[in-house]
Amino acid sequence: MNEKLRYLPAVHKVQQNNQFKNIAHQVGNERTVTSWLREEMDALRQILLTNEESQLETTQQMEQFVLDQLQKKLEKFRNGNMRRIINATGTILHTNFGRATMSESAIEKIIMAARHYTNLEYNIESGERGSRHSLVEDFIIQSTGAEAAMVVNNNAAAVFFVLKAFAEGKEVIVSRGQLVEIGGSFRISKIMEESGAKLVEVGTTNKTHKYDYEDAISEKTAMVMKVHTSNFKTIGFTAEVSLKELSDVAKNNKSDILVYEDLGSGAIYDFKQHGVGEEPTVKEVLKNGADIVSFSGDKLLGGPQAGIIAGKKSLIDHLKKHQLARVLRVDKMTLAALEETFSTYVKGEHLIKQIPTVQVILESKESITERVRQFIVDLPLRKWEATEMDDVSMIGGGTMPEVSLPTTVLSVNTGPAPAQLVLNKLRTTSNPAIAARLKDGKILFDFRTVSDSESTYIKHELLKLENEFNTDETV
Repeated sequence: MNEKLRYLPAVHKVQQNNQFKNIAHQVGNERTVTSWLREEMDALRQILLTNEESQLETTQQMEQFVLDQLQKKLEKFRNGNMRRIINATGTILHTNFGRATMSESAIEKIIMAARHYTNLEYNIESGERGSRHSLVEDFIIQSTGAEAAMVVNNNAAAVFFVLKAFAEGKEVIVSRGQLVEIGGSFRISKIMEESGAKLVEVGTTNKTHKYDYEDAISEKTAMVMKVHTSNFKTIGFTAEVSLKELSDVAKNNKSDILVYEDLGSGAIYDFKQHGVGEEPTVKEVLKNGADIVSFSGDKLLGGPQAGIIAGKKSLIDHLKKHQLARVLRVDKMTLAALEETFSTYVKGEHLIKQIPTVQVILESKESITERVRQFIVDLPLRKWEATEMDDVSMIGGGTMPEVSLPTTVLSVNTGPAPAQLVLNKLRTTSNPAIAARLKDGKILFDFRTVSDSESTYIKHELLKLENEFNTDETV
């Protein structure tokens, strides 16, 4: 095997190849491409050492192999690491795809903030230093009914911040049934540990009663915390204490105990009125007795990643002055998007439905069916077959886990072409990449999460791949 290593091409010889020079010219930096070349030479060396069946036997074959690998690196370099994905999975707040897509008005506000100087921390009226909190706070107050509000970089940060600021070295009472783990193995108990607060667990996994909280309150109790289980649902023999009851327990036992709800997904719009889930709105949570609440910006709110903290003015003012406020603050683009998103909620329901997350959740099955049927009519497949099929969409993003939305999907039977291989090609060779689902040997495209312009691109890629597989003698 080591005998083959004798035929490895020299780096300086590969650099003289016209294909290498062309790649270097397109990158604009020969040093970068030479670094790639050395990486690929090392990889080739490992192939020769470990793969006895390698067909690379001559210097010319090895040189061309390395150049082909460099060409692939060039394509990746051109596209960049962050690429657009067409989400045809039907999961609306797909965490792996970046959760919520934002409204056009929010996007325009982001572009303005990125392109120009702004009054991020400047009071235009007085000509003096201002506060970035003021840019979005009024809109949060109007849409939630809170006395005050502020923004940090995500909801996990918001939870940590609230616990650190109000319960460090003190006890926080939480039901065992609410000790959730969110994406990436982040656990409420661990966040609490990092904050310096002491967790006091009460009740059982499936049942927690009012007296469990009452028995746990002591002189060391700083907070009663309710964690909204938005990423799972416990059913069957269960019991939990309502927020209003929790508030009564806290205030009746010790007036300075804070009642804090980590709402997680943070609905501003009441989806319950459309029969979608049982998610409480932020306004309802504050009305039912929470002193302070935190929630995400990029879930049901439909904005950018952020953690919003809202509640009593005295508590929010304390947080604004805390040293962590600077550590956890967000940038001007996030604030721009949040301001526009929250202001849309304030302006009225006819505009709220322009927020993509709200719009997609509320789209009727009939509307989706009509779009799928028109797509099939306009799709001139020759060998493959496209049909409509009843299915369900999911909200996703750790939100409303029990809710499924009736939908109609496009089902594509790729005939002799392996469906998994076609699905892989849609994901890896299309630009933008197309993510769909595989079920019973067919590829499913849920149009709930696909726009009209995106469906046109899917049509183009399906026709291209059908032609490619039908002319491929290997299939």
